[in-house]
Amino acid sequence: MDRYDDIINMPHHKSKTRKPMPAENRAAQFAPFAALTGYDDAVKETARLTDSRAELDETVKAEINAVLIYIAQQPEQKSEVKITYFRPDDKKTGGAYITVSGVVSEIREFERTVVMCDATEIPIDDIYAIESDLPED
Repeated sequence: MDRYDDIINMPHHKSKTRKPMPAENRAAQFAPFAALTGYDDAVKETARLTDSRAELDETVKAEINAVLIYIAQQPEQKSEVKITYFRPDDKKTGGAYITVSGVVSEIREFERTVVMCDATEIPIDDIYAIESDLPED
């Protein structure tokens, strides 16, 4: 006696309360299957572009430094600034230039960071440009 002899010739069950599912809907059940999980994400990550960090000349560095010194010496004067800085990418070489606008709440000299009022921390060494409404001199 074979293992399935008792059920092999039984009629196929058909529900009395539900209509059979159309073939195209049954096939859709298997559509989410992906043989290579993560492949699409890897392709997107490889295709994502990053910028390389630009080297600033000494004149631009001095201008940025002068603005930061002025802001640090005048903490009561809440001036609006727009800072463009380089944020390194976590997964690839390079990164992206980010521009934030707002008021500087503090400059942490020991940590070499600028803290904005919205708690954004910007490394001073990554600052590319600063625009402000501060006096030119």
